[in-house]
This record gives sequence, structure tokens and C-alpha cells, in this order.
Amino acid sequence: MKNRLKVFRAEHNMSQDDLAKKTGVSRQAIHSIEKGKYTPNLELAFRIARAFNANIEDIFIYEEQENLETYG
Repeated sequence: MKNRLKVFRAEHNMSQDDLAKKTGVSRQAIHSIEKGKYTPNLELAFRIARAFNANIEDIFIYEEQENLETYG
């Protein structure tokens, strides 16, 4: 899952540490989410979105896998 977390933080002049404190996780967790190494659970995604007064879909981009089977 891709995300725009770093962009949102920059727009809100917020450090990783600031966001971590607002959402109740470590700075390392925020870093891992930004780098795509960790996908937050739904509860954390909501907390992150609320920290920016945004919708989850504005921050997190779900990319559906293309169906590899061909139906004919």
C-alpha cells in the first residue's frame, strides 16, 4: 500500500516524532509506514488521518492487484 504520509507531514509542518506522539506510536513506526515497510492497521490509519483532519483515502492509496487470469 502506498501512502502520502510524508507529504501530509510536510504540509502540516509536522515531524515524525510529532505525528508519533499524536497517534500513540513510535517515531520508528511512522518512519516504517512512510517507507512502505509497514502497513498500519485500520485503527492506526484512522488515527493518522484524524491527526491531519483528512480521510484515510487521502493519505493511503490502495492498489488492487490486477487479475492475472483471463476469462473468455
